[in-house]
Amino acid sequence: MGSNRRDFIKFVVAGAVASGCPIDLTQLAQAATHPIRHKLDTEENVICHKVRDGVQFERPPVSGRHELVIIGGGMSGMTAAYRSLDRDFLLLEKESYWGGNAYEMEFEGNYYATGAAFVESDVAGGLAKELGLAPLPISNWDGSIIKGEFVADFWGAGIDKAPYPDTVKESFKKFRSEMMKIDFQKRAVELDNLPFTHFMNGYSPEVKQWWDCYGPSNWATLAAETSSLVAIGELQGIAGDDRKDDRTTWPGGLGALSKKLADKLRETHSDRLLGGCTVVAISPQKKEVNVTYMRHGQMKTIAAKAVIMAIPKYITARLVEGLPPAQIEAMRKIRYAPYPVVNLIYDQPVFNKGYDTWCPGNSFTDVIVADWTIRNQAGYAPKHHILTCYTPMRETDRTLFLTEEGTISVAKRVARDVRKNIPGCVVDPVEVHIFRRGHPMFMVTPGNFTHTLPIVRKPFDRVFFANTDSQGPVSTTTGAIQAAERCIQEVADRMKKA
Repeated sequence: MGSNRRDFIKFVVAGAVASGCPIDLTQLAQAATHPIRHKLDTEENVICHKVRDGVQFERPPVSGRHELVIIGGGMSGMTAAYRSLDRDFLLLEKESYWGGNAYEMEFEGNYYATGAAFVESDVAGGLAKELGLAPLPISNWDGSIIKGEFVADFWGAGIDKAPYPDTVKESFKKFRSEMMKIDFQKRAVELDNLPFTHFMNGYSPEVKQWWDCYGPSNWATLAAETSSLVAIGELQGIAGDDRKDDRTTWPGGLGALSKKLADKLRETHSDRLLGGCTVVAISPQKKEVNVTYMRHGQMKTIAAKAVIMAIPKYITARLVEGLPPAQIEAMRKIRYAPYPVVNLIYDQPVFNKGYDTWCPGNSFTDVIVADWTIRNQAGYAPKHHILTCYTPMRETDRTLFLTEEGTISVAKRVARDVRKNIPGCVVDPVEVHIFRRGHPMFMVTPGNFTHTLPIVRKPFDRVFFANTDSQGPVSTTTGAIQAAERCIQEVADRMKKA
């Protein structure tokens, strides 16, 4: 990035390389050899690695019983707890904070997101209103930055204004027209089993390049690995004649919603929320389920009439004993992408032309203006401006997060590309905050929605499977909430049989 002010940018690194198996602290203890000021925040991981490696733990006798135990304090787990206020529940979360991937962060009074950008349905919006959180409208169709130029409403009127040759513009419009003719609901199973590139033959390469930017940010896959069902359905939603941008959000993205939910639970049930709990085994018994976990260095076993697993399936498959082979196989078929989020903090305005702007061909896929929904409020005069850059990566790049230097190198590339490509961005940030995540988003590969997930979410007697990767078709807050509410109904039905 050069040898001036950029050499003294403060890099703040937070988050673990994997939600289930975070990185070894010893790999992060090396002293930096560059002059960049930095702060590193990670977590203890020894127990998680042992679970990953199949180590069997000594399990103490059952020392407590609950009607329902929920594993995972993200949006799905917290929703399950919120819908269980009339039950004797216990919510266990590995981290010291609540919210999972929808986590709100703050810098000197300015809020920004670590993921989960907006409310995309009445499901999430309804929960927000129920909690007393008024959604703020975005009212801005996504633009794109093409060859250094900002193009508003790209899939609407923007195609004609993009700095492409006329032949490329016509290719985009023809592609849009042909995709709009497809009945993706009637052809759901067929389309889910076809890669999106199946429909890209004969179009200009710029079409694929755009979707190779959009796809990884939204569902973690390039066009060649994306379910056509998901991609075509999305295109019809953002490019149709009857489209309406009814998305809402808050500063901090959906982290504001997860914080509100956590606060609501703590108001009346703070003793039922246990953070810092690393679960090592889920052992179904004849009339209950044993849950063994470590907290504050002490191993403990509790029993429950039902357990909801609101955590990713690559962890779930390792924890729940006795799962049917077909269900284990289905869980292990789900792939997850590493997905850091880089927040650039500036001491002056740099870009404010659109809420979410797509940037094909860069080290990041899209950039979000963190205070978009409050920027025009009377009296609003922030000292800092924050751009949130989504930076999904390929599975093979996950090892970059194993070292401090590798993590910071990702953030440096993003800061460089933002200055190089974002119109009007002529200064460097004063701080760069990178939230590192190794496996946060499941990949929407062909067949995942119609074949894999129905097997994954099938209840295993008294064990039930929430989290967005059991619902689909993509990783969304809506899916997380729906998965939780489905499990609550499944638990109720199972309890009637008990």
